[in-house]
This record gives sequence, C-alpha cells and structure tokens, in this order.
Amino acid sequence: MSKQLIIRERCFIWGQRTYLMGILNVTPDSFSDGGLFNTASTALTQAQAMVAAGADMIDIGGQSTRPGAKQITLTEELDRVLSVLQVIRPEISIPISVDTTRANVAKAAVEAGADIVNDISGGTFDPEMLATVSHLDVPIILMHIRGTPQTMQQQTNYQDLIQDIYSFLSQQKKAAIAAGIKQNKIIIDPGIGFAKNYEQNLEIFRRLPSLKMLNCPILVGASRKSFIGNILNQPNPKARVWGTAAACCAAIFNGADILRIHDVSEMRDVSLVADAIYRQSA
Repeated sequence: MSKQLIIRERCFIWGQRTYLMGILNVTPDSFSDGGLFNTASTALTQAQAMVAAGADMIDIGGQSTRPGAKQITLTEELDRVLSVLQVIRPEISIPISVDTTRANVAKAAVEAGADIVNDISGGTFDPEMLATVSHLDVPIILMHIRGTPQTMQQQTNYQDLIQDIYSFLSQQKKAAIAAGIKQNKIIIDPGIGFAKNYEQNLEIFRRLPSLKMLNCPILVGASRKSFIGNILNQPNPKARVWGTAAACCAAIFNGADILRIHDVSEMRDVSLVADAIYRQSA
C-alpha cells in the first residue's frame, strides 16, 4: 500500500494517525441529522464547526442511504449537493468528499470543488462511475453493500461475511484500476450497517485486520448507527456518542485509517488517545 496520499495539498500518511471525516448530510431524511443542515447557511455553519473541531475532511451527501430511504431524482441530488458545495468550498480549505452513487453527481461535484468521491455501492450502481472518477483523477472510497438502501436489510444471509466483503472489495478495486483509477487513490469501507445485521456489524470490527491484505486505506463509518443503539438500548441516535467512541476505538485498534463521524470534537479526543496508545509512531 502506498503510505501517503496528497489531497488538496494535504498529505495523508496512512498508519501514522487516524483521520476524521465529518459527515454533512444535506438531506431532510437522514437517520441521525436529517433536516438539520439542508440549507446552504446551516450547512456552512456546520462545516466550519467541524473544521474548527479537527475534521480532516468533510463528506457531503444529498441522498439519504439509511435503510428504506427513498431514492430521489438526479436533479434533486444535484441541486442539494451543488447549492451547498458552492457556498462551502470557498470558505474551507480541507478536502471535501461527495457521497454519491451517481457519476453525473460525482462529476458536477468535483467540478464545483469536491476532492473525493465516496460511493456506497463500490462503483456498482452506476456503470459510468469508475470511468468518470478515473477521468476526474480523484480518490474514490469503495464500500461493500448488498442490494440497495431499500432492500439491503433483507440481504444479510452470508456464508462467510468477511470473505464476501473481501471478495467484493477486491473485485471492485480491480475494476477501478482497470478503469484507470490509480491504486493509491482507492480507499475501502466494509459498510457497517449496509446489508449487515447486529452480530455481523460486531464481527466486522473483530475481523477488520483481514481487510488489510487489500493494501488500501480502510474507512469505518459506525457513527451513531443502530447496532450501537441496540447495545445501549438507546433509540435516539444523537445520544449514542459514547457508544460511537467505543466503536471508534475498536476500529482504530483493528486497523482503520479514517473514521466517518458526526461528533467531530468528541471523536478527535478519542482518536488522539487511541492513536497515542496504539500507533507506535504517535
């Protein structure tokens, strides 16, 4: 694995420390913060707050991918993402990721200043995605999923969960490289909560080191998710901060390079302490 990646003149050195990706959902219906940041002004205020709290990058999403989320039109997604991106990009210097499965959204977002494409389908929903990202010459995050957000919770029957995740990500990594995406620009995500049940989400944390053999930086997105709520008996996603902290520690100790999170300030403290304990070079 290439040890570093430069994005917007910032050097990400994998293995040296944990990087934090702040979540900015510009949607009315995301599971945790839907409707809070879906205007340009509220989104900008939140983005600036996440930068001040220590985010290394920000992930903007215009289409909710929670279980059962309704698919919106291409025009709606473009409007949501671009209206916010055009306001935020001039005001913050850290890399911005666009969370989309549509090549047209990825292209428009990068042209408007986004630096990374985060595709929850691993490049499978839109046949043009990998070629588009190759042409844009930006990093891509490939996530494991089965089905779609509408159907994924009925597709949790695996013979071997980690082998399935490994095989899918390996296949999509090869497809990305074949499309012309440079290997050092590929990041992988095991897809916590996407076609995974409670026990399977926990298994991913335990067996995360298995994915290191793919020789790509690993992103883990556990923030406020329902498996944490199940453990804590906590139905309110915003009250799952300490549970998220524990999950983030587990991810760091098992090899995660990037944490995708809502609570940047709290998880920065968590990652600083976990890095000091776990990473010898800290």
